[in-house]
Amino acid sequence: MKYGPHGGVLEVWNSRATEVLVPGPAGTGKTRGVLEKVHLYLLKYPRTRGLIVRKTRASMTESVLVTFESKVVQVGCTLTNQARRTRSAYDYDNGSTLVVGGLDNPDRIMSTEYDIIAVFEATELTEDDWEKLTTRLRNSKGPYHQIIADCNPAAPSHWLKRRADRGIMQVCESRHRDNPTLWDRVTNDWTPAGVKYLATLSTLTGHRRARLLDGRWAAAEGLVYPEFDPTLHVIKSMPAGWQDWRKIRSIDFGYVHPFVCSWWAIDPDGRLYCYREVYHSRRTVAEHAKQIVRLSQGETYDATITDHDAEDRATLAAAGIGSVAAAKDHRTGRDAMHARLAVQGDGKPRIFWCEGATVETDQDLYAAKKPTSTVAEFDSFVYPKGQDGKADREEPVKQYDDGLDAARYAVMYLDGPRSSQGAWIGSSVSVGTLPPSELTEPARSWA
Repeated sequence: MKYGPHGGVLEVWNSRATEVLVPGPAGTGKTRGVLEKVHLYLLKYPRTRGLIVRKTRASMTESVLVTFESKVVQVGCTLTNQARRTRSAYDYDNGSTLVVGGLDNPDRIMSTEYDIIAVFEATELTEDDWEKLTTRLRNSKGPYHQIIADCNPAAPSHWLKRRADRGIMQVCESRHRDNPTLWDRVTNDWTPAGVKYLATLSTLTGHRRARLLDGRWAAAEGLVYPEFDPTLHVIKSMPAGWQDWRKIRSIDFGYVHPFVCSWWAIDPDGRLYCYREVYHSRRTVAEHAKQIVRLSQGETYDATITDHDAEDRATLAAAGIGSVAAAKDHRTGRDAMHARLAVQGDGKPRIFWCEGATVETDQDLYAAKKPTSTVAEFDSFVYPKGQDGKADREEPVKQYDDGLDAARYAVMYLDGPRSSQGAWIGSSVSVGTLPPSELTEPARSWA
């Protein structure tokens, strides 16, 4: 079927503004529409250069590139010169080039110039990332330069919205009725696929419903960890010499909910850095164990701290992964997490996540608009509302906290009241040790 843009996407097609923001709820056809414009631009103007990019290159493979290759490209460029997973560019018959990249490897994409750039899931970027990309718009082979941000809305304070509110970006709002697979423009009604998709989104609650169904820039009320700031707690790369630091792993078991294994390095000052993460659903513990052993080659760990499930811990032990049962007091654990996330006198927090630490994106979680990493959970882990409409801070909603549980296990191993690793900040409880009954194997795991 011939493609035709509608609504906000049509506005993008007609725009020549240098910076364009295309916000909208999930499933409005934003991504395809933006890809179609980039493709048409490169076809229309020979020898031009385009860039399609996300925060990480790996996240492009089964999302943006699938849409581009299966729905957008009909003629004009070759798809056979590289495998999708390793593809770095698409070559056009007229001399144009479309580069594929991720900001986890910025040197390659920042070392050249482009006429048009499309950024997908743009809320993942920092404003510094964005402004660096704008400096690459200087190839001068096309009649105008443009950078387009495609995203679902985030918090009202997000830099993209603030930038748009200042008038720097043209805003082209996209809505579900813009997507012809969801809305029939002949009958002026929802298609069967549209009814089904909107019913799925209608099951969302709170700020996720507001953003992904209604398309509103909505704040998450009652955040459990409001201290988290991606500009402070997410780092672009590990500090020099981290390979020689002490290391631990922490694991939260799951199947329908994601299984999470986090790898942590501890610097000489006791700061905690997550440098690797498995975050995936619908795989058995045995399957995860094999991957953990493979990813851990050449490293040693003081301990692997896990949830308490005896059968799952036995499965890990059978693969050579000894484990320590996590300290499970949730309130104490949250207090310890607050202490780690808080900025200290030197201007730094005591826990970090490395950008691109997640080894693969769970496509089922991605399609369901659920978090696909621990970092993505911070904006969704909340306290429920009480009868007065305010957050009831007794116990959080047990949803979107699997990676944060794994992080809490690691923090409590190091800082908890019973830890032998260091005094718990905020507690006068004397430091002890974990009882031998909580060990299934020696604390040091060599897998």
